[in-house]
Amino acid sequence: MSRSKRLWNVPNVISLSRMVLAVAFVLISATSTRIVLICAAALTDFLDGLVARLANQRSVIGALLDPIADRLFVLAAVSAYLFGGLLGTGQFFVFISRDIATAIGFVVARIIPWLRPVTFRARLLGKAVTVLQLVTLIAVLVKPNATDGLIIAIGVLSAMSIFDYTLALWRARVR
Repeated sequence: MSRSKRLWNVPNVISLSRMVLAVAFVLISATSTRIVLICAAALTDFLDGLVARLANQRSVIGALLDPIADRLFVLAAVSAYLFGGLLGTGQFFVFISRDIATAIGFVVARIIPWLRPVTFRARLLGKAVTVLQLVTLIAVLVKPNATDGLIIAIGVLSAMSIFDYTLALWRARVR
């Protein structure tokens, strides 16, 4: 990854667009529009990384911006569902459990001196949780009776992902 700190490149603008999609999701309650917004968020999540690799525009800012944009979109959507009565409080917290644990882990890793040099990278299980979250966001709208099972799956996969990230961080630490 280049050490570029340039914010305004194409991959970063694609990532930033998810923040706009998050705001739109909260403001617009039409089911069909929300489905389009979720699909657009998924597409931009795929495209920002692809464009960054193909155009050799990977950056430190982009590596932080991409997961922040992902988490912001998911948080906005599940919050809208919670306040709209489509999800319960317990479902909400299971839905975002991996995101909360990852944020705490990031802060802890920056506080503990011997973990500071460790580079955070996306992991396969983390990506799988994100995909399952996006699928579940659509299912809440079109197949609500599948929501409970999908949220349980998110919880299980999130626990596995948290363990995977923790293990990767432990192995990457400076000794």
